[in-house]
Amino acid sequence: MTFADVLALAQRFPGVEEGTSYGTAAIKVRGKLIARLRTDPDALVLRVADMGEREALLQGEPDAFFTTPHYDGYPMVLVRLDAVDPGQLAELVEDAWRARAPKRLVAEYDAR
Repeated sequence: MTFADVLALAQRFPGVEEGTSYGTAAIKVRGKLIARLRTDPDALVLRVADMGEREALLQGEPDAFFTTPHYDGYPMVLVRLDAVDPGQLAELVEDAWRARAPKRLVAEYDAR
C-alpha cells in the first residue's frame, strides 16, 4: 500500500479532500484530519474511532500498527503501509471518515 492507495480509498467518500498536515500529505474531510503521512518513522498516521479500537489494533497486530509517545491519549495509530492488510485498511479509512464527517454527510452517503 502507498499513500496514493490510501487516498484512493478515502476519495470514495463525499467531502474528502487532499491537503497537508505538519508539512506532509494528508487526507481530510471538511477540514478534519483522517490520515497523514509521517516521515520519522515512515508510516501513516490514522484516526481511529476511539481509544478502545486503538488499543485493539496495537495489541492485535503489532506488525502493522504501532504508536509513539506523541500520540498517547489520542485516538490515532501509526500504520506500516507495507504490512497492513488492504481490506482492513479500507475498513479503517471508512471508520475514520464516518467519525470525522458531518452527520448529514454520512446520512446522505448511507442513503445512496
